[in-house]
Amino acid sequence: MKNHPIFRYLYIFYSFVFVIHIINVFIESDNLNYILGIMALIMLAVSFAGASRLFKILGSAFILIGGIVFATSGQSIATVPALLTSNMSLLTLLAMLPWMNSVVRSGRFDQSLNNLLKVNVSDLGKLYPRSSITTLTLASFLNLSAATISQDVLKENLRPLDKRLRDSFIATATLRGYSLALLWSPLEILLAVSIFTTGVDYVSLLPWLLLIALITFLLDSIWGRFHYKKYAYANTSKQSINMKEMTKKIVHLLVALVLFLTLVISLGNLFNLDFIFTVTILIFPFAFIWSLIMKRGRSFWIIGWSTWKAKTNTMQNFIVLFISLAFFANSIDGTPFLDFIQQPILAFSDYPIVIFVMIQLIFIFMSMFGIHPIATIGILSGVIATLLEFMNPVSLAIVLVTSSIATLTVGTYGLVVQLTAVNTGQNPYRITMNNLLYSLAFGGIGTVIAYLLL
Repeated sequence: MKNHPIFRYLYIFYSFVFVIHIINVFIESDNLNYILGIMALIMLAVSFAGASRLFKILGSAFILIGGIVFATSGQSIATVPALLTSNMSLLTLLAMLPWMNSVVRSGRFDQSLNNLLKVNVSDLGKLYPRSSITTLTLASFLNLSAATISQDVLKENLRPLDKRLRDSFIATATLRGYSLALLWSPLEILLAVSIFTTGVDYVSLLPWLLLIALITFLLDSIWGRFHYKKYAYANTSKQSINMKEMTKKIVHLLVALVLFLTLVISLGNLFNLDFIFTVTILIFPFAFIWSLIMKRGRSFWIIGWSTWKAKTNTMQNFIVLFISLAFFANSIDGTPFLDFIQQPILAFSDYPIVIFVMIQLIFIFMSMFGIHPIATIGILSGVIATLLEFMNPVSLAIVLVTSSIATLTVGTYGLVVQLTAVNTGQNPYRITMNNLLYSLAFGGIGTVIAYLLL
């Protein structure tokens, strides 16, 4: 079924739905929203066949539980389409992300930055923070691609070393650097979901996320410096590096990122648009104009079109997850079933630090069994809505972001861990164990800062 020719043209249907959603954000028509709900139902049906087994199970569970609760609520079945559209903004954002990825690739920033990993250093301890910061910088724009690019370079450069040592270095340096970039990147879907769920303003969240990223990076770099310094490293690559050119590339990327953030914040405030939607509609024009300034317009279109089409055609997992999640969340809202989910956590309402730690541990535990952190946020959405009534939304958002992002380094069945396992030829459970303390510390730093802000 997945190989059916129709799956090569899904991007046309998906794009049509996303364009209607964007139009409806501006005109706010209930009738158009209902039509969008019917299209979402069709999207769910079409995408289910192409989704992976895990996402089929998650989607089915959300639909089954939501359906049972909906059936007992006494509502008309005609209201179902209106319950399916609340996560459409997140799906539209996902569809636009490949364009930013493409402009960075067309400018060859990925190739330039990875030259940093080919410069000789005396030991692995000195290479560790360099590997981490390179992956971090790339991941700010390239997301998942950044980890695989850095891993490929390191795998080649560290080939003479013992395999277990090489695998450990790659799995720690690249995955941790990757996670620190996603913590604050406006292009990261987990950050967008956390903001969407708590309703906080990105501007109020950003300084604290940058602080957490800085603290975590410094502590991890110190750990890496001392943990790996006993291993000598002599890169056989004769490639020289132009530091002046490299500095220009890094500054160029940073200026572009600051400018993008400034535009997102300014336009959002000027036109009273939410963060997710502002990022979504800005990505393409920003990337296109950036490519023209770099005189890379042609390569941007070539890379961008093929990348966007391929990524949009393979959105089935997220479509199944987000649409079924919308149905589940809207169906249980205000029902006794929601109270049943909330009680274990709300029992500790007088001890917010306990609630924060419980949330963090729930994310890590679920990730080890293949539950995507977005699904975990969905499962906790009812609890989160209640917690927002008496808890600082910024604190709660910090806990959600740090806890969900931290799982990316330990999620045994998660995409980035699985890709790393394939790239390095090691057991994914070993990657989980290597990063477990880091994940707990990362989430713990977020929990402490969130608690101090209460």
